[in-house]
Amino acid sequence: MNSELSSQQVKDIGEQGILERLQRFCPPEIIGDDAAVIVTAPKQSLVVTTDVLIDGVHFSNVTTSPEDAGWRAAAANLSDLAAMGASPLGITVGLGLPGEVRVSWVERLYQGMTECLQKYNTSIVGGDVVRSPVTTLAITAFGQVNPSQIIRRSAAIVGDAIVVTGVHGASHAGLELLLHPELQQSLKDQEKTALIRTHQRPQPRLDVLPILLKILTPNSQFPVAGMDSSDGLADAIIQICRASCVGAVLERRQISLPAAFDNWLTQEQALEYALYGGEDFELVLCLPQESALALVQHLGQGAAIVGKITPGSTVLLHDEQKKFPDQVLSLSQGFQHFKS
Repeated sequence: MNSELSSQQVKDIGEQGILERLQRFCPPEIIGDDAAVIVTAPKQSLVVTTDVLIDGVHFSNVTTSPEDAGWRAAAANLSDLAAMGASPLGITVGLGLPGEVRVSWVERLYQGMTECLQKYNTSIVGGDVVRSPVTTLAITAFGQVNPSQIIRRSAAIVGDAIVVTGVHGASHAGLELLLHPELQQSLKDQEKTALIRTHQRPQPRLDVLPILLKILTPNSQFPVAGMDSSDGLADAIIQICRASCVGAVLERRQISLPAAFDNWLTQEQALEYALYGGEDFELVLCLPQESALALVQHLGQGAAIVGKITPGSTVLLHDEQKKFPDQVLSLSQGFQHFKS
């Protein structure tokens, strides 16, 4: 890239200039009007989700390249669609920028978003650009789902098995390795690379819905509750239980952890990463035991039944070997934006 162009700042080309650059990442037949028109299939419900990401809170030049920041932003929204059982249709991007940001940084951000979206046949279909003292991304994602196959937090019932679609704690571990490079000495190069990759390039679990449709017996009610684990495994299970007015028992030794944790972290550290680290973007699903077993078998390594839904409202971490006392899980232990 020409050095003069790479050092060009947003304030040098203005709003229309940056919009012209960013329109290259959008389908020409969709953008150009005051709003995007997206055709959905018959007998489908539109699913809409919005995420806001702030420089210094959700991404940082210290840990994330512009391409990785873009990928993570897109993946977070696609994960929310997957958690509802929806297939993506497109996203819009609201972008707040200081004038001093380099144009090349913005283009690389959009390149990362595009790389993630293309994997799922999805496009950027519009958005807005404004001046802001802090770089801010506000993404709205649109998806569609058959109304009878929507996954909701409020659908868990007593006796359901709790399934996770993959390991937990890897993303937080990757972040720790980026923030504290001295920790990398304790790991093999392959392990280190895998954990960092999980943090920088998470994979939304849009592959799970087709498997669910394959293993579940067709009926008038879709017997699946769930959400994604972007705010941590403990948060997901607690949120589902609150919405469904039930409790849960989570088995400590059934929680899926990265193999790299075995000789690197203590058991308590590994569990803390898994329960409260967040940003793993796996799905946490509650469904009948037989279906849960079939789902885990189809998903393979990393997927596991980690507990069950119980009467009451308590979410309990249990150790069947009785080496650790039972622990009541709560939302106060995880990340909260306005926690002092």
